[in-house]
Amino acid sequence: MFQDGKIFIGKSGDEKVYIYPKMANRHGLIAGATGTGKTVSLKVLAESFSDCGVPVFFADVKGDLAGMCNAGTPNENVQKRIDAMGLAAEGFDYRAFPTEYWDVYGEYGLPLRTTISEMGPLLLGRIMDLNDTQTDILTIVFKIADDENMLLIDTKDLRSMLQYVAENAAEYSMKYGNINKQSVATITRNIVALESEGAELFFGEPALDIKDWIKTDMNGKGMIQILDCRKLINNPTMYATFLLWMMSELFETLPEVGDLEKPRMIFFFDEAHLLFDDAPKNLKQKIEQVVKLIRSKGVGIYFVTQKPSDVPDGILSQLGNKIQHALRAYTPAEQKAAKAAADAYRANPDFDTYDTLMELGTGEALVSVLDEKGTPTMVQRTKILPPQSQMDALDENVRQSKIKASDLYIHYAEAIDRDSAYEFLCRHAKDIEAERERLAKEAEEEKARLKEEAAAAKAAEKEAIAAEKAKAREEAAAAKAKEREEAADARRKKSAIKGVGSTVIGTVGRELGNSLGKKVGGTFGKKLGGNLGAALGRGLLSTFLK
Repeated sequence: MFQDGKIFIGKSGDEKVYIYPKMANRHGLIAGATGTGKTVSLKVLAESFSDCGVPVFFADVKGDLAGMCNAGTPNENVQKRIDAMGLAAEGFDYRAFPTEYWDVYGEYGLPLRTTISEMGPLLLGRIMDLNDTQTDILTIVFKIADDENMLLIDTKDLRSMLQYVAENAAEYSMKYGNINKQSVATITRNIVALESEGAELFFGEPALDIKDWIKTDMNGKGMIQILDCRKLINNPTMYATFLLWMMSELFETLPEVGDLEKPRMIFFFDEAHLLFDDAPKNLKQKIEQVVKLIRSKGVGIYFVTQKPSDVPDGILSQLGNKIQHALRAYTPAEQKAAKAAADAYRANPDFDTYDTLMELGTGEALVSVLDEKGTPTMVQRTKILPPQSQMDALDENVRQSKIKASDLYIHYAEAIDRDSAYEFLCRHAKDIEAERERLAKEAEEEKARLKEEAAAAKAAEKEAIAAEKAKAREEAAAAKAKEREEAADARRKKSAIKGVGSTVIGTVGRELGNSLGKKVGGTFGKKLGGNLGAALGRGLLSTFLK
């Protein structure tokens, strides 16, 4: 209950126990064994902060916190507590609180998403249980994506980026360091396993904007953001990493505001031990740093767990408001832990802290808070107020109606898949393939062109050879024809000379023969001597011409 400007959480005898709003961002702890009343204390604080106008977030691990949207109903046990504590006179009444519901898997609330880039390699490495070398390679992949302006939004972006880096490992290793392909394969295999657990739903857009949680309703009451974790808690590492991411996101997003009259927001981290189980040293240091510094952002963080020892000492020392329910100590180790828990409180002379811690009943707690000056009060045995809202599980029809009535439903209900590394690398691969096809086509065309040119050259060569042969044949024929012509000319000349010579010599011979024959034999001798002279002259000429 919010009363007199203070958060009324219970009574120690007749004395009221308050948490001062201006000290609420000094963080807190709700601890105790199972069944001792931690959930009731969480609800009472959440209701009171909401009444105070402070937005609240908590994880609903068992599904029994969602009923805060409905007013509680009287029952015998609650009524006895109200009467015993005199709460009716304090203005206690049953009423509902403004709530919004979220679910990583989108089944029992608005889908709660973040991007791969926002989660970062360190937290992703923890989700996937990577060793230091593999986490370093994942960090290199994030760096390459950032340097090359490729957005890592969902798991397919990261898988595509890992494949791209592995294919170009030789090139990137020179600039970013050695990239072992086996480690890349291991990371990819873990991403596929993570996807089978719902990571493809968690990583995406629209990503949660933490500022959407820092708001009040129309009556000035702080909105209570409830994350349904009944399914998520089955993957403790992912649950814890989500809470770590949220803490980091708050720290990195919100501006410095210093000390306020009341916190800007309160976060309850249930099953807080999961944040620290198996967490590497550097991660624990980061959590401790955030817890120390986030106070100045106006944010209070309250860890809910079974034993104070579940929280590292460096963080436990930062928790100013403590509600410690009963512990069960049956073994020496448990007794030692209980003694340490008791010794952490400022002693009250009216009772022994350790003995009281062992005998607390359900709904009772040892409480120490920071007073107005920031000094821890003496521990007090306190009866915690009952919740004002419904304690039972919420009807699913009511839950769905509340989800759809939220003013954030339109923004977060439907996933979007904008252009990011996966799409860029798909286009890049297509461009490379298209370039390969273009080069292959050009090579084929060049090959065909060269083949055509070779064929043309060969044909031209054959044609030239044929032409050369034809020319040679023509020249040979012409030479032969010329030779024949010359021979014919020679024969004609010989024939002409022969004819002329035959005629001349024959005439001369006949004349000589005539003359000789006449002298010898008269007219008959003349004729015979002429014929003989002519024949003799032709024979001599023929022999000469040969």
